[in-house]
Amino acid sequence: MTSRERVIRALKFQQPDRAPRDLWMLPGIPMFRSDELEDVLSKYPVDFAGPKYRYGRGRRCKGREAMVGNYTDAWGCVWHVAEPGVIGEVKEPPLADWSALDSYQPPWELLDEADLSEVNRSCEQTDKFVKVGTETRPFERMQFLRGTQNLFIDLAYGTKEVYRLRDMLHEFFTREMEMWAKTDVDAIGFMDDWGSQNALLISPELWRSFYKPLYRDYCDIIHSSGKFVLFHSDGNIEAIYPDLIEIGVDAVNSQLFCMNIERLAKLYKGKITFWGEIDRQYILPYCTPEEVRQAVRRVRRALDDGNGGVIAQCEWGINNPKENIEAVFDEWSKPLGEILKEK
Repeated sequence: MTSRERVIRALKFQQPDRAPRDLWMLPGIPMFRSDELEDVLSKYPVDFAGPKYRYGRGRRCKGREAMVGNYTDAWGCVWHVAEPGVIGEVKEPPLADWSALDSYQPPWELLDEADLSEVNRSCEQTDKFVKVGTETRPFERMQFLRGTQNLFIDLAYGTKEVYRLRDMLHEFFTREMEMWAKTDVDAIGFMDDWGSQNALLISPELWRSFYKPLYRDYCDIIHSSGKFVLFHSDGNIEAIYPDLIEIGVDAVNSQLFCMNIERLAKLYKGKITFWGEIDRQYILPYCTPEEVRQAVRRVRRALDDGNGGVIAQCEWGINNPKENIEAVFDEWSKPLGEILKEK
């Protein structure tokens, strides 16, 4: 079974030979711990690949990402980085004053000058499942542009400008989805960090009226080209799991340990693929390898029935011990019967 076949079987609940492996990481891992990364990947090869492509260079870009200091992204958002190898935080949103909205334009050059000429060939040359991430993150990008506190006030009051900004971004993200839908990638991903530790950052009702229609459009575009939809969100997003299933998200990467894993399994197992993950707030950075294994066993007992619907995934943070990452994939490699027998 090739990696591509394995992932597709997992997404379609068609009994893959094992759970596909996927490793995400913060920039600091390849920057400062590349030897460890190479060793882990040699022991536990992942089943996923990215296509070969290049977006256009943003006219507003300045500085170096993930290095201590400031950098400006293609949207004009100024990020402050206090620790090398991390993404940082936006401290200078370009639309903090709504008066700037009238003259603001998204960075269309990213799409207009994108070079996707090698995408299809790179897909053809690998037997891995090819997924691509995108710029598409409407809620987060609105925060980066407007400022988080300002945006929450805007959403609460329903100002006309917040609708203008949403629709402007949606036009950009829709074109981005359509661009990728014409290629041979297997899956297209988008994201928004919606959860606090315990609940959504806005009410589920507001989410459904203001953002869900956008997500539905993205899913429709992706599915119309026969591709899979991957969605990522941090935090407790249990309230919108049924909505994600309804609009057609095939796989969700979420912080399972912020939620009741067993309840998620009871309600949604077999309806959506759980693309990881293992707790990166406490377990991966601070626990022993055996405690990491216990966390993986909990996830598998709840969600893994051998039919698919699970991806063996975790995110490697800059301070996570290598041994803990290896423990994740080693425990996922064990036969399911062995895991269930220990219950």
